[in-house]
Amino acid sequence: MKFSITQIFTLILFSFFLHSASAQVETIELTQVPGAFKAKKKMKIEAGTYQFKIMNEGVDHEVGFVLVPKGQYEAENHIQEAYVKAPVADGSASMTSEVTLTPGEYEYFCPLNPTEKYRLVVVE
Repeated sequence: MKFSITQIFTLILFSFFLHSASAQVETIELTQVPGAFKAKKKMKIEAGTYQFKIMNEGVDHEVGFVLVPKGQYEAENHIQEAYVKAPVADGSASMTSEVTLTPGEYEYFCPLNPTEKYRLVVVE
């Protein structure tokens, strides 16, 4: 059975859209203000793949974002995909890479701002 170039292109395009639709990544927006995140102390989400959008609202220097398994604050435990792609200046935002989170408890914070630790609970 022979396929035309148009049929092959259509199959490839259909496969790409089918994969894109099933691999949706949700964005979680978190805003930092001086010394804090404007967020609940405890956030609950479902296991899956996320990107974090970190915004700086009124902090007069660059901020960042650190995500760790609960209580594991040392640099070797940082989830590196959750680092922002660029430091976040006042009035701007930066995204993280895609982060796949499995069920468990995590904490996030900014050592540059600095903020307290905020809980992130991931459920099935």
